[in-house]
Amino acid sequence: MISFSDVSFSYEKSRSILEHISFKIDEGEAVGLIGANGAGKSTLMKILLGLLKAEGTVTVDGKEVCEKNLKEIRKTLGFVFQNSDNQMFMPTVVEDITFGLVNYGMRKDEAEVKADKILESLNIKDLKSRHNHTLSGGEKRMAAIATVLAMEPKVLLMDEPTSTLDPYNRRQVINIVNALPQTKIITSHDLDMILDTCSRVILLSDGKIIADGPVEQILKDQELLEAHRMELPFRFQ
Repeated sequence: MISFSDVSFSYEKSRSILEHISFKIDEGEAVGLIGANGAGKSTLMKILLGLLKAEGTVTVDGKEVCEKNLKEIRKTLGFVFQNSDNQMFMPTVVEDITFGLVNYGMRKDEAEVKADKILESLNIKDLKSRHNHTLSGGEKRMAAIATVLAMEPKVLLMDEPTSTLDPYNRRQVINIVNALPQTKIITSHDLDMILDTCSRVILLSDGKIIADGPVEQILKDQELLEAHRMELPFRFQ
C-alpha cells in the first residue's frame, strides 16, 4: 500500500532530516509514527503527500510519488491537519464538507446528501450549519475529520489528532479513528492515544528508524523511549 525505499532528505547539505528510511505499510494497517520534536515525522508526512521531494523512492498503491502522479495519489490520501484552522476555510461546516466533492464533479445536491451521511456517522449532525469560527477546538477537529472522510480516501494521515482536546473530545476522536477501515498513519506525542488506535509503531530519532514493531512491545520499553527523549505512556507508568 505504502512503501518508502532508501529515502533521504535534507533542507541543507550539512544537515540531514531523514537518512535512508525504508518501510512498508500494508492496506488496513494502523501505524503510529512517534518521536521527539525534530525526529523527522512531519517531514516524512510531507514527502508522502508530495509536498517535499526526497532522494529514494516512495510509492502509494503502486504509484510512485512524483509530479505526474500527484493528482491521483492525493485522491488516495486524506490528511487531517494538526491545526484545524488550516483545513476549515469555508464559512460553515457543510460548505467545507461539500467543497471538495463539488470540486471533483459531484452535483451540489448529491454532495449535501453525502455530507449529511458523514455528519450522522460521526454523531455531529448538529454542527452542519454552524459557522466554523463559532466551533470549539474539539468540534472543529471533528468537522475537519468529516471533510476528509467525505472524500473517501484509502489512506488517512493524522497529525497530532488529539492535541489541545479535552478528555471527552479526545475519547470521541479515538473512537472514530478505531471505527474507520482505512489504512492509517498517525503522528502523535500522545502515546496513550497511539496505544488505543495503532497496532504497530515506527519510532524515528534524528532522521532514522530506531524501532518498528508491535505497539505494546515498543511503548513498554522505557529504556528505548527515554534514550530518544520520550516517556512511557501513563498506562505503563
